[in-house]
Amino acid sequence: MIMDIAFLKDERTIRLGAFLAVFIVLAVVEVFAPKRALLTSKPRRWFANLTIVALNPVSVFLLFPILPVGLALFASEHNWGLLNQVALPEWLTVIAAVVVLDLVVYTQHVLFHAIPTLWRLHMMHHADMDIDMTTGLRFHPIEITVSMVFKLSTIAALGAPAVAVLIFEVALNATSMFNHGNISLPQGIDRILRLIVVTPDMHRVHHSVIIRETNSNYGFNLPWWDRLFGTYKSQPAKGHTDMTIGLSQFRDPQKLSLPRLLILPFVGDPGRVPINRH
Repeated sequence: MIMDIAFLKDERTIRLGAFLAVFIVLAVVEVFAPKRALLTSKPRRWFANLTIVALNPVSVFLLFPILPVGLALFASEHNWGLLNQVALPEWLTVIAAVVVLDLVVYTQHVLFHAIPTLWRLHMMHHADMDIDMTTGLRFHPIEITVSMVFKLSTIAALGAPAVAVLIFEVALNATSMFNHGNISLPQGIDRILRLIVVTPDMHRVHHSVIIRETNSNYGFNLPWWDRLFGTYKSQPAKGHTDMTIGLSQFRDPQKLSLPRLLILPFVGDPGRVPINRH
């Protein structure tokens, strides 16, 4: 790749800077233009959600000797993966890699709803009784570990360029916060935006307590996969302000403290969400 490797060595600074910028902007917007009134204590939720966010990088660094951008550089140096075997313009290789990585995340998300064991890991994310940008960061450490295996395997098999992986990682983090945001967007803007990116109104449907809505709108970055594979639902049946967020079996905020969230995959009732039960 022609891309300056020195730029890629600063990936942690780039990712952290992008994260903080998006976090601060969305936190301000959520205060001044919220879509929904919160049902539970925001400080308590944020403490639990952000503590989980802090735990996840620790588990990743402890378990994996190489991370996505590093693996992409290694794959390029050793000519691994499909994209390293074909002659494409550099810009097209980057775009192709980002799109394929996004498709894999969509597929992975469907699998986490389809396979009961994986759903047990994922339901901590859905048990949040409110939805805001911190919900988009709230994933069980074991789920993050499984997701990293998916991601690293895809990068190695695809031969994704390091710059594409960095772009994807930054975009995935930013859009996950954005599309979980408690943000009120004008309908006209939302209608245009959801042609190119998953919007808060589009993804909020996925967090409905109604199972047929929970099993829809799986996309994180690109909104096209849901339409292509028939999992798209435009709006929640009860509307965005009246819909119930979360899972029907977890309606007591006192039972969703940080320690209980961490053991939820092992002791919690999985309910009837997994797709293969329908």
